[in-house]
Amino acid sequence: VPITWDEALNTIADKIMELRNNNETHKYMLMRGRYTYMRDILYDRMTKIIGSPNNISHSAICAEAEKFGPFFTEGLWDYRQYDVENARYILIWGADPLAANRQVSYYSSAWGTVIDRAHVAVVEPRLSATGAKADVWLPIKPGHDGALATAIAHVILTEGLWYREFVGDLKDGENRFKTGQEVLEDDFEQKYTHGLVKWWILELKDSTP
Repeated sequence: VPITWDEALNTIADKIMELRNNNETHKYMLMRGRYTYMRDILYDRMTKIIGSPNNISHSAICAEAEKFGPFFTEGLWDYRQYDVENARYILIWGADPLAANRQVSYYSSAWGTVIDRAHVAVVEPRLSATGAKADVWLPIKPGHDGALATAIAHVILTEGLWYREFVGDLKDGENRFKTGQEVLEDDFEQKYTHGLVKWWILELKDSTP
């Protein structure tokens, strides 16, 4: 049923106030598409005033999200190009470079070389185009990425598979990373990492596969 702009705005306002009065502002969500005319006063500020964390722009699942990885690991807020043609094992986590990521044309043209030389595993609930062409597709349950990641880290440490030249090692060379057991931070000499033993104690020691 067609309504006027005033009726539409009043309906939205009434629903927002209903959420606020019921302490349910987390149920409010605003989604913004790419190249929309929606300004930050609606997208960002109004959402915060309402009391919801749920303002989602296309960048949340697009190219901007890709920058968070290099930023928090290398301090680089930018896009990266990966040397997939010289890789031997490629783990693709929640990405679909053959269909959706930046430089689709590059990955499409290079994929023949990639699968001839490397073993490819894709972690994603959905069978993506890349997952369909990978050696292994790991269809985890949505929201369980963290459980898989910590289980992998647990195995890497307990089986002594970490890259010592980068991570560091236990001072006497004896692997003390045992399931359910703590390790003294002073016993591990780190190189280019920070807080590995603390992470083991707080999170990884019980995160068995």
